[in-house]
This record gives sequence, C-alpha cells and structure tokens, in this order.
Amino acid sequence: MSRTRLPSPYATSTPLKRPTSYSWTDLMITSLSGTLSTVGLDWVEVTVGGVGLRVNVPSSLIDQVGQVGDGVKLFTSLQVKEDSLTLYGFPSSDGRQAFEALLGVNGVGPRVALSILSRMAPETLAMAVATEDPAEFKGVSGVGTRIAQRIVMELKGKLEIEVTAAPTARPDAELTEALTALGYTMSEVMEAATSLPHDEPLELEDKIRLALEYLAGQ
Repeated sequence: MSRTRLPSPYATSTPLKRPTSYSWTDLMITSLSGTLSTVGLDWVEVTVGGVGLRVNVPSSLIDQVGQVGDGVKLFTSLQVKEDSLTLYGFPSSDGRQAFEALLGVNGVGPRVALSILSRMAPETLAMAVATEDPAEFKGVSGVGTRIAQRIVMELKGKLEIEVTAAPTARPDAELTEALTALGYTMSEVMEAATSLPHDEPLELEDKIRLALEYLAGQ
C-alpha cells in the first residue's frame, strides 16, 4: 500500500539565502557616553551599560575628559586590524575629524596621529595646514620633515575646522622673520601679530617687543 507524503510546513519553492557575512569594518562607533571608571596616561576606561571600554585619548587632553565617576561623552574612531579593535576618543568632534584626516596621510598611523593631537589642538593643526607651516610639527614624536610637509600638502582644503585667525591676515615679513628666528611657529607668530594694536603705525622694534610680551603671557 502506497503512502502519500504530505508537504513539510517548512517547505518553500524559493531557496533560502545564506545570511550575508558580517565584517568588523562595517562597524561604526562614532561616539560613546557612559561613566568614567579609570584614567591612564593616554587612555581612559568608560563603562557603558555595564561594559568597560578602553579608549585611547591624546595625553594632553586627559584632564579635559573628567574625573573618575563623572558622566562623559567622547567622539570616537574605531580602528580595525586583523588582530585588534582599538577605540580612539576625543572631547570634541573636531578632534575626531582631525584624527581621521591625519590617518589619510601616507605614513601617518593611529599612534602618530594621536601624538600630533597630544601636542596641538585641532584648531592649531588647521592653522598649520592653512598657512602651510610644517615647522608647527617640530618635536612631535614620529613626525619628521617629510611627513610634516606631506601633512600640510595632503590636508589642504580637507579640514572643516574653524580657526580663530584668518589665514590671509599674515604678519609683515620682518616680524615673521624675527619671531621665527627665535623659534616661534607660524601659528604663534600670527596669533601674536593679531594681538598688536592696529590703530597706529608701529616700528619693527615695538612690534617685536609687544609680540614677545604677548607670547610670554600665553
């Protein structure tokens, strides 16, 4: 006696598709908010929903993040490698933008980018790029003359960071030469020049004196 096979309730005429494979590169963590639980020299741990996340931050900004127990928000960039997932965080979105822009420069990795932003604010970086001043990067660990020049060239027009002084308002050549000879960077020269009184003409000696007084007070 033959038996009639009933169709399975799970049968379908359309073949099932396998789920699309997931890649860590698709994961975007652009910010996180939580409680500051630990503070290191160049990193912090933020507890979010009971999970502690370690975030690398510029060492000069550690104090700006907050005190242990404070509620904090960091703008973050997740860097993915074959064997690691590393979070880098900044108190402002400008910091994150500057960090990710630096990573687009050949020869600049996360550690070097973090080192740069430990030495200069995003606004200072934007000013150095706008004024084409590679000397601003002098003394930054991992940044030599070639990389500094490359940063200035490759980031031109790519940073949407507001600077306090217009790059077109350049000081006169003699004042610039005098102050840079004393070791000041172009952004410092421009800041000092902006502080000078403009309601009366000044001799070069007076400009230098007033500029040095301003810079000494910073």
